[in-house]
Amino acid sequence: MDVPAEYVQSAFSQLLGCRLQRLETGVAEVALALTPQLRNRGQKLHGGAIFSLVDIAMGLACSASHGFDQQSVTIECKINYLRAVSEGEVVCTARVLHAGRRTLVVDADVFQGDKRVAKAQGTFAVL
Repeated sequence: MDVPAEYVQSAFSQLLGCRLQRLETGVAEVALALTPQLRNRGQKLHGGAIFSLVDIAMGLACSASHGFDQQSVTIECKINYLRAVSEGEVVCTARVLHAGRRTLVVDADVFQGDKRVAKAQGTFAVL
């Protein structure tokens, strides 16, 4: 899917260091490298950074589903953190499960290599 950079990257995603790896209809894959600024007090990747990665990937999957000319916003999201990340990079793949006229339901998985780090599901409102 060929989309101008300003549609797929926000100032916030740039601040975090998110990198779009794949964008298809209803699917987005976004990577995030663990940097010193993203560590929690225990020196692991902060849960808030993982959540932000998930939200960014889900939002892109929504846009790739209904079109970048239409906006959508998160109205709820639930996440399970399954393992800590001490170094390296994580990749979030988000997929639209249901694309209605008013809401979208999105599923996301965060992996580090072949190990699942987090599982999330969210609902987005179409504006």
